[in-house]
Amino acid sequence: MSKTLDTSNRDQTINLGAGPSSLPTSVLLEAAQGILDYENTGMGLVELSHRSKTFQKLMDKTEADLRALINVPDTHAVLFLQGGGTEQFSATALNLLAAHAVKNPDYFKNNGNKGPPCDYAVTGSWTAKAVKEASRLAATTNVAVDSRKVEGANGKFGSIPPISEWKLSPVESKPAMLYYCDNETVDGVEFPSPGFPIQDLPEEYRKTVPLVADCSSNILSRPIDVASHAIVFFGAQKNVGPSGTTVAIVRKDLIVDPDQGVPNGGPRIPTTLVYKNMLDNGSLYNTPPMFAIYASGLVFNDLLLNKGGVAGATERSETKAKLIYGLIDGSQGVYLPTVKQSSARSRMNVTFRISKPGENKPDEALEEAFVKRCAQHNIVQVKGHRSVGGIRTSLYNAVTVEQTQKLAQVMQSFMDDVKAGKV
Repeated sequence: MSKTLDTSNRDQTINLGAGPSSLPTSVLLEAAQGILDYENTGMGLVELSHRSKTFQKLMDKTEADLRALINVPDTHAVLFLQGGGTEQFSATALNLLAAHAVKNPDYFKNNGNKGPPCDYAVTGSWTAKAVKEASRLAATTNVAVDSRKVEGANGKFGSIPPISEWKLSPVESKPAMLYYCDNETVDGVEFPSPGFPIQDLPEEYRKTVPLVADCSSNILSRPIDVASHAIVFFGAQKNVGPSGTTVAIVRKDLIVDPDQGVPNGGPRIPTTLVYKNMLDNGSLYNTPPMFAIYASGLVFNDLLLNKGGVAGATERSETKAKLIYGLIDGSQGVYLPTVKQSSARSRMNVTFRISKPGENKPDEALEEAFVKRCAQHNIVQVKGHRSVGGIRTSLYNAVTVEQTQKLAQVMQSFMDDVKAGKV
């Protein structure tokens, strides 16, 4: 067996999968070496003790690089967890309800044995699942906005209403949190700027209600004001690394022993979901997902040293998104954007349908033909999510501008053929 890794097929493939997603080849090559012999230890990374000085050094550097990339302040802890973003649907609600119970010991008793409201901005499939999970766990949830229900939505996600239309819980009710998803991968919806919704929230609400952001699919693609958030979390498998680890950046003053809040109406929390357990043990309460953390750290380092940090990623993501959306909007109805509100269109996940000229309705046969055309050009994983159909091209950080230009060429050629009746 050759010791040289063959990347020839990989070099010709453009992977636009929504997650697990493409990773830089240079990172994977380094990770492959590390899995065989990490730092000349004679052991693969996944064979090391997770409590060794060698692995602790890796953890420390990974955290330091992430802090440098997105300016994580000392007021916030960085936790490397498991369970994906889906587990954080539970963990965020439970831990913030526990913090609320510890900090407001009489709240439950004074409010008829009812917990504080948890506000949710439901702008896509993932926030819909998050609020459903919180409700299942007996949280008092308040859907501040559901973009499926705004005028013209027809029961579908595709916009982000202005905060003036949100029905936030009164500040006097001491909400435990406001939860939003910065980028919705299934529906192709993204909050329009790093400052929204923060900058548009009522001042007193903004200062007193903990803000939670699910940034699983757009972290590191633009700046984020971490200091203004109580929790920023993200699964690694879209813009960071392989699946297996989830990073939660949590304001330290909200990390409490949940058992202290139980007499005050707070929830009991499974041990591995307790942020305090992870903080007190340096994310090593139990065996961590070592390879996923390692590979994520390589991505952080690569972005810092070779690709201009988050500023460079922001510029590239804007270039890629403008190229594809410009082609869609100029297609004369062949490509139908699923997100009509241009300011809410995702830079990461471009979702659209394909129509015959003049019909203005999805044609699944054309969409299948498009997927096949892409495959002929080694562009893969462009089908839309199974729940919504259509086409989804995911332009995460590892997808280059040059690869996006090739996608645009294929889209242009396919559009010309559709107009000419050749497809």
